[in-house]
Amino acid sequence: MAEIIQEEKQKGGKRRPKKGSTHIDMTPMVDLMCLLITFFMLTTAFSKPKVMEIVLPDKIKKDQKIDPPKIADSRTLNIILGPDDIVYWYPGKPDASKPLQKTDFSANGIRQILLDRNLALFKKIEKFQKDVIAGKINIQPDSVRTAIKALKNDDDTGPIVLIKFYKKAKYKNLVDIIDEMSIVGIARYILTDIYPIEEVMVETALASAPKTLTPPIAKK
Repeated sequence: MAEIIQEEKQKGGKRRPKKGSTHIDMTPMVDLMCLLITFFMLTTAFSKPKVMEIVLPDKIKKDQKIDPPKIADSRTLNIILGPDDIVYWYPGKPDASKPLQKTDFSANGIRQILLDRNLALFKKIEKFQKDVIAGKINIQPDSVRTAIKALKNDDDTGPIVLIKFYKKAKYKNLVDIIDEMSIVGIARYILTDIYPIEEVMVETALASAPKTLTPPIAKK
């Protein structure tokens, strides 16, 4: 608030304003700033960190001997991330005599392949989530993820995916394929090294792929 200027009387009845320095009271502005800071703190949506959830295997002790799990060839699905966002895949064991299947990260690409092989578990998870939303299943929100994890652990029909990385692939594709595992609800997948025979299979597929010819530049 500004100070009120007082007037003083002079001889002869004339009034002359009293000269003084201008002063503004800033106390109300401090209160207003405190209210604004509180308002923005309560209404602003802070950015949440994006975390990728990866389930790691149990740590094996040094002297502990564990037999490797037996995996049926019918459930095994090998995915090889190739160059230029190409995804190669094949079921069962590696065989140089069989050509690799080629796909990509489009809507009808690797996601559709994973969904077709994991359809039974995907429907179970989808039905469970709809029942929770509809109120048919009374469960705490914090326990939903634990219940879905239990459904995945009990699954014995879904694919076991082996994700492998070719030397010319992009790191971005590795993040994309892990996202696809989460979206489709794959219960069991692992990141493993690519075999030499699989590198030969990828190079054979790249060599046999049709090459796009660059049109010649017209001379002026």
